[in-house]
Amino acid sequence: MIEPGSPTVVALGGGHGLAATLSALRLMSDRITAVVTVADDGGSSGRLRDELDVLPPGDLRMALAALCDDSDWGRTWRDVLQHRFTSAGDLDQHAVGNLLIVALWELLDDPVAGLDWVGRLLNARGRVLPMASVPLLIEADVRDPVTGLARVVSGQSRVALTTDRIEQLRLVPNDPPACAESVAAILDADWVVLGPGSWFSSVLPHLLVPEISAALHRTRARRCITLNLESDDGETYGLTATDHLDVLRAHAPGLRIDAVVADPTSVEDVGALSAATAELGADLLLRQVRRGDGSARHDPLRLAAAYRDVFEGVVGDVPYGRRD
Repeated sequence: MIEPGSPTVVALGGGHGLAATLSALRLMSDRITAVVTVADDGGSSGRLRDELDVLPPGDLRMALAALCDDSDWGRTWRDVLQHRFTSAGDLDQHAVGNLLIVALWELLDDPVAGLDWVGRLLNARGRVLPMASVPLLIEADVRDPVTGLARVVSGQSRVALTTDRIEQLRLVPNDPPACAESVAAILDADWVVLGPGSWFSSVLPHLLVPEISAALHRTRARRCITLNLESDDGETYGLTATDHLDVLRAHAPGLRIDAVVADPTSVEDVGALSAATAELGADLLLRQVRRGDGSARHDPLRLAAAYRDVFEGVVGDVPYGRRD
């Protein structure tokens, strides 16, 4: 049951990580905005992006599906959106939702309006917006830990798979126009949540869009980081929980963080993580948010309970933490 006066929350990210956040937030608020990265260049999204010169729709589709109404109507349309064709032809592995979203974009000539229409179809508990108004390219300066040789990896799908240490991330273009509605949502939020998710290819890109970054620095909202349950075999290979915070601080110096949520089974050194959290000006909440089967997936109920404690506990007696 969503309580009256629930917080206004903006969640930043993409893919499965953002979907995990939204699946938890929808249990405690109906005032949610997902601001989604638009750099995907692989799979169905990449093909549509290249062929039709549109924003990649896949991460936007996943966010909409995560916010669907918990009814036969909402769940059915969620499954339709997520359904992928299997064929020997051009439709192979295209997601129905990707095609629907792009069709609405062509009909309405307005990406935000198109996403809002899909949200109505799902009776979505919240809104889904792109972080930028143009498709983006992610570039990363990486260094081989054995040879010490540096190189540039280009494209979200390639950055996600690299096992070399990522030293610096860039967007092309480097000054993309932000989605105006996304900026407004951040400025009007009570809380902004970053992560979990692919740290370099889904979470950090938001900090590199100048208008989004400026809004994150200016907003009176409080900011919560949700750490991943484990490092993956690609872009965050070998990174500790503390390393994730160090990387975030390097790409967004001066950004104040108020809370960090981490599962204790995913923390290699609690003391080091506590120190890194304190350097960001944040409180650390260690809480079991992993599913009971031990998989590297967040449990929506447990994560929602952690968010509720953070939203209420960090701010003391002030409801949901509007900072003057």
